[in-house]
Amino acid sequence: MISKKMSDRINEQINKEMYSAYLYMALSAKMSEAGYAGVGKWLMVQYHEEMFHAMKFYAYLESQSAAVELKALAKPEVAEKSVKDIFVKVLAHEKGVTASIHELAALALEEKDYATQGLVAWYVSEQVEEEKNAADILQTIELVGNSAQGIFLVNVELGKRGLSIPTDFTAMGGH
Repeated sequence: MISKKMSDRINEQINKEMYSAYLYMALSAKMSEAGYAGVGKWLMVQYHEEMFHAMKFYAYLESQSAAVELKALAKPEVAEKSVKDIFVKVLAHEKGVTASIHELAALALEEKDYATQGLVAWYVSEQVEEEKNAADILQTIELVGNSAQGIFLVNVELGKRGLSIPTDFTAMGGH
């Protein structure tokens, strides 16, 4: 069984992951409305990834007989209009999530909570991938510059992304 301090911190992380999903949904809507359906699709797949991250923590709390406490989500603000600005925001956001995951890892280490350390190790690796994906896309966007043809090709390429995680969270355990 995990400590109250740890379960509170994991509940906070669930909120952050769900906010991330909400943010990606808002970014997806913004890009789709602007005619970038491929970018919108990539961002919506990212929404599903973030929900998976939240539900993985949720199922873990349930498996530890700890209370799940859902809190209100902040409204995501999306002022960015260009594809480049969207991905600058994505990378900055993922860096913030990484910092939060590292704080959670430090708490698990401090509390000698080996089960939570094992869970959080997965998220540490996942954040390396999340930041790399965003940085790679941003680098590609910077390479094509403001070229309409280049951004069109980026849009097409990002639209090829498919789901690689489950979306039926009832199979994640805890129920």
